[in-house]
Amino acid sequence: MKVSRQEAEENRARVVLKAGELFREYGFDGIGIADLMKAAGLTHGGFYGQFKSKVDLAAEATRQALALNAANWRQTIGHTRDKALKAIAGMYLSRPNLIFKAKGCTLASLCADASRQGEAVQSVFAEGIENHLQLLQEIIDGNGDEDKRRKSIVVLSQMVGGMTLARAVGDTPLAEEILATLRNKLETRH
Repeated sequence: MKVSRQEAEENRARVVLKAGELFREYGFDGIGIADLMKAAGLTHGGFYGQFKSKVDLAAEATRQALALNAANWRQTIGHTRDKALKAIAGMYLSRPNLIFKAKGCTLASLCADASRQGEAVQSVFAEGIENHLQLLQEIIDGNGDEDKRRKSIVVLSQMVGGMTLARAVGDTPLAEEILATLRNKLETRH
């Protein structure tokens, strides 16, 4: 059955969104094309009419997932301008972000996988990391742009690294200890 151009665009958007969630949940290599398409409510056969390869989908889905993460940060910053770093740390280093990987941070979920995906995915991560650093630079105190940049790199690394460690130990007291320690450190530091 032939689908309209609009239906094809809607199907593609649904696949990209669902792939972003499933990649965050299972990793790039943890889910196949057939399961991605099934989760989006489509058949496996339609994949190659929409995407050149799984890597093509991974890059596009990651770009969208990182943009959604950055949009959440922007929204939080907009609502909490004077205490934005505290709010970002509280949101990021939270139990929901620990538990719900599919809707959570793309950086904590996929950075390690990205290092094995090649240039297409790595360039998307470089862009996404840069966007997150720029958001942090807007809210971090510092002595000039270079100092703010260095502090932003440290803060982003602490948050992503902390979430990665917390997720590695599962939903345990150690995970909460890691997250609480970093939240406290970030709240009192800047």
